[in-house]
Amino acid sequence: MIWKPDATVAAVIEQDGKFLLVEEETDDGLMFNQPAGHWEQGETLIEGVIREAREETAYSFVPEHLLGIYSWRHPRKNITYLRFAFTGPAVAHDPRQSLDTGIIRAVWLTPDEIRANQARHRSPLVLQCIEDHLAGKRFPLELITHRP
Repeated sequence: MIWKPDATVAAVIEQDGKFLLVEEETDDGLMFNQPAGHWEQGETLIEGVIREAREETAYSFVPEHLLGIYSWRHPRKNITYLRFAFTGPAVAHDPRQSLDTGIIRAVWLTPDEIRANQARHRSPLVLQCIEDHLAGKRFPLELITHRP
C-alpha cells in the first residue's frame, strides 16, 4: 500500500487582536478550526486557501505569508495531515453568502479564548498556528513554486 498524507490549506487571519475561526460539525462534535480544507486538484496552494476561507467564512482572504508547513497524524483515523498555513488579512465580508456544509459559524476569538477552548480544537495545529503567528513566524510566498 502506498502511503500519502492528506494535503490541506489553512488561513490564519488576525484582526484587532482576534483570530477568525470556524465552528464546525465533526465526528467528535462541534469543534473550532482555522478556515481550512483539502487542497484540490488543479489549484495552487494559494488558490486553495483563498477558496477555503471564502467558502467557510464568507470573507475574502489575501495570503501575504506562508506561516508554516505542519504535519499531524490523527491518533484514531490513521491519517496524516500535511497543512500549509498562510497568514494575511480578511479584506471583505459577504454576509449573504451561505457557509460550507458543516460550518455552523465563523467567529472572531482572542488568543486567550482560543487557548481556553483547546479541548474543542479540531487538531493541535489550531493553537500551534496561532502561537506561531503571534511569535512572528512568516515566510515569503515565493518559497512556493507552482509549475502547471
